[in-house]
Amino acid sequence: MRLLRRSSQVFSALGALIYSPAAKSVRVLSTGSAFITTARTPLVLANDHSCKNTQFRAMSDEQAKAQTATPEEDTIFDKIVRGDIPCKEVYSDDRVLAFHDVNPTAPVHIIVIPKNRDGLSQLSKAREDQKDLLGHLMYVAQQVGAKECPGGFRVVINDGKDGAQSVYHLHLHVIGGRPMKWPPG
Repeated sequence: MRLLRRSSQVFSALGALIYSPAAKSVRVLSTGSAFITTARTPLVLANDHSCKNTQFRAMSDEQAKAQTATPEEDTIFDKIVRGDIPCKEVYSDDRVLAFHDVNPTAPVHIIVIPKNRDGLSQLSKAREDQKDLLGHLMYVAQQVGAKECPGGFRVVINDGKDGAQSVYHLHLHVIGGRPMKWPPG
């Protein structure tokens, strides 16, 4: 493995030309890959020795946040429910709030949350007495999705660090407005 440290340079690694003004370093691995560190996000360059098959994969901010997130008492969603932080509301009733995500991953990206978390920090920790609320969250996600994304939508629940959960207040992502790809991960 060799490490190149340059800022605002052109890197030639594994036969692929990489230009990144934000690059802090490039590690060329013996496996035929490179790990590029930028100020904002790490990128992995995987190369099968053919430039047209070179792939870049960025760790998303949500994945990075998920690695450090903890089930804390007061989450950003608790603050939104209390009105401490404004949101662009799509739906609200006595149990559920749905609003547009401030960092959307698709043209339509809506978050559906329970107003009273009641210990429901993640799906894998749900209790039997929370079944009605879980069903209501899914029903609201379906209603919002059908209204906002008539061509179809995806509902996502991230659970735990490996599931990229960055806020420990159970929430559903309703994503649509464009064709979705498979597999999602």
